[in-house]
This record gives sequence, structure tokens and C-alpha cells, in this order.
Amino acid sequence: MTNQRMVRIENGIAFVFSFYMYVLLDFPIWLFFVLLFVPDITMIGYAWNNKVGATVYNIGHSFILPLLFIFCSVIFAKDFLLLLSIIWFAHIFMDRLFSYGLKYSDEFKHTHIQEI
Repeated sequence: MTNQRMVRIENGIAFVFSFYMYVLLDFPIWLFFVLLFVPDITMIGYAWNNKVGATVYNIGHSFILPLLFIFCSVIFAKDFLLLLSIIWFAHIFMDRLFSYGLKYSDEFKHTHIQEI
């Protein structure tokens, strides 16, 4: 098994686990599917150029912001932030399952997963 395949399997399992946790917390399932592709709005950066596009896309597809949302959901007792963070994680895991990783600035299709 190649490392790339292992990363895809790992992210597939993480996606399923994210969805399972979301359902377990009794959040509305329809909202999961409505919001699942919202992080892809970060592709708008590519309207400027590849460098801006990769930077904006990577900000929206790293684990930093959803982790911050989880932290804030605990501190401020806001379930909606937890809901958003789980969906955001699921989106990232789904992207990486299909080899859409963090982008390099040379072109949209060049991702960190391809480098594995």
C-alpha cells in the first residue's frame, strides 16, 4: 500500500467518523449536507492569481480554523460553532480522501498529497 493510498483511507475513515459524531450530537443531518461544501468558497482567491488562490484556499482547508471554532464552542458554550467545526473537518477529510490537499502556488491541481 502506498503512502498516498494510506492517507486517502485515513481521511475517508475520519470523514465517516466526523459524520458519525455529528449525528451522535443530534445536529440536523440536512444542515450537514447543505454546509458541507461551504469551505470551497475559498477557491474564490484563484480569481486573483495562483498565489492568492493557494493562500486563501489553504487557510480555509487547514485544521487551524475549525480547531479554533471548537475551542470557542467550549469557551462560549455555543453548539452552533461545534456544528460548524465538525462539518468543516468533514469537508477537509472528504477533500483529502479524493486527493485534494493543501495547494501549492504554481497551479490548483498541485497539492501536498501528491507530494507523498
